[in-house]
Amino acid sequence: MTAPLLELKHVTVMRGERAALDDVSLTIGAGEHVCILGPNGCGKSTLIKTITRECYPLAREGSSIQILGRELWNVSELRNLLGIVSPDLLAQCSTEATGRDVVLSGYFSSTRIFPHHQPEPEWLAGAAAAMQRLGIAHLADRAVARMSSGEAKRTLIARALVHEPLALLFDEPSNALDLAAQFQLRDTMRALAAGSTGRDGRAANGLGILLVTHHVSEIIPEIERVVLLRSGRILADGPKDEILTAANLSLLFGVPVQLSRSDGYFQAW
Repeated sequence: MTAPLLELKHVTVMRGERAALDDVSLTIGAGEHVCILGPNGCGKSTLIKTITRECYPLAREGSSIQILGRELWNVSELRNLLGIVSPDLLAQCSTEATGRDVVLSGYFSSTRIFPHHQPEPEWLAGAAAAMQRLGIAHLADRAVARMSSGEAKRTLIARALVHEPLALLFDEPSNALDLAAQFQLRDTMRALAAGSTGRDGRAANGLGILLVTHHVSEIIPEIERVVLLRSGRILADGPKDEILTAANLSLLFGVPVQLSRSDGYFQAW
């Protein structure tokens, strides 16, 4: 059996004096397509940072965290198994580094190519292939700082894919994107999800997708499961069609919410 991507048992993570995650138990299987949905400040980004070992839980009896079946990891080794797309990472990559260098940096778990890095020839080919796959081959020599938000986001996705990870972690992926770029991003995410899903709806090649967002409209049709997170605690967890209801979303966001569905997407207002 393939180990779960994530297995949390009674995990609490502090950010300053506040519990950003409060006694959370959650299991996400290998290859699952899951959305963590919640308002700003609910602990979504802390969950991502806990997976990538930027944040650590309190050491308590009965509390444990396993990522891909292991409690202890070399951080660089772990991050080579995960593809990460986050606002924090995008800010670190938005420099004079070229698109090619940012994509190549995925092999080194860095944000650009530094003088001590020596990319292998097959890595150069892999970076070119990843950029071609995302339709950004023409950005190879352009500085990320001179790209549009949509171009920079696709460059970051190519970086996340370049080392063929076991899971992709999308943290608020449409942040700072205009409407056209949001549509392009959704199409890209759908293509990645569809490429990893067989006819029975299960992952065909093991690529999991974890989407963390506060936008209901970002939840692509290929997402099968939704976890609602509020004030660091899980409010609800289950199949998307059962969890995404007007009543649940009203409770989650603390305001009256109406919900509609069209072409596999949900809209809330």
